Amino acid sequence: MPRWNPDPQERLVTAAVELFRQHGYASVTVTDIAEKAGLARRSFFRHFSDKREVLFAASRTNIPRITRLVEEYAPEVTARDAVMGALAQVGDYLLADPAAQALRQDLIDDSLELQERERTKLADMAAALAAGLVLRGTPPADAHSIGVFSAGIFHAAYVRTLRNGPSGSFADQLHASAAVIARFLTE
Repeated sequence: MPRWNPDPQERLVTAAVELFRQHGYASVTVTDIAEKAGLARRSFFRHFSDKREVLFAASRTNIPRITRLVEEYAPEVTARDAVMGALAQVGDYLLADPAAQALRQDLIDDSLELQERERTKLADMAAALAAGLVLRGTPPADAHSIGVFSAGIFHAAYVRTLRNGPSGSFADQLHASAAVIARFLTE
């Protein structure tokens, strides 16, 4: 029998994912999630703004962390290496439980509403990367472009890893995705 988890946010995430898997995202309500987690409905809203946000809970800490990670690389480290290093750390963190992430991505792929939220989170990631680059001295317009491309590369590497299984490290997947774009841009 699993141990009871005292963390209400984690209980809500676990309950939501289980219910989404069993009944589909669209069929599950906030009340269903709260009841499954053993909490009152109003407790749900202390932790999440809506049920979509349950699947993106890691963004709360990862987005600000990305800016810090990029900024904290030594000045002699190239912007590319700082960005790729930061994204590799985030990818490794997210992919610590690949089965859970694959389920999460399947839910997103099946819902236009969740796909929209995912695009918003990728835009947040791009902005966080850009902010870190600006703090390192990259001109803002360049930082924005690098952030947008890099967030896309991250997403491609993340989905590639989930769909094809890990083939080397997540950093290897990032570099492989970046190489695809580099080849495309030099055709």
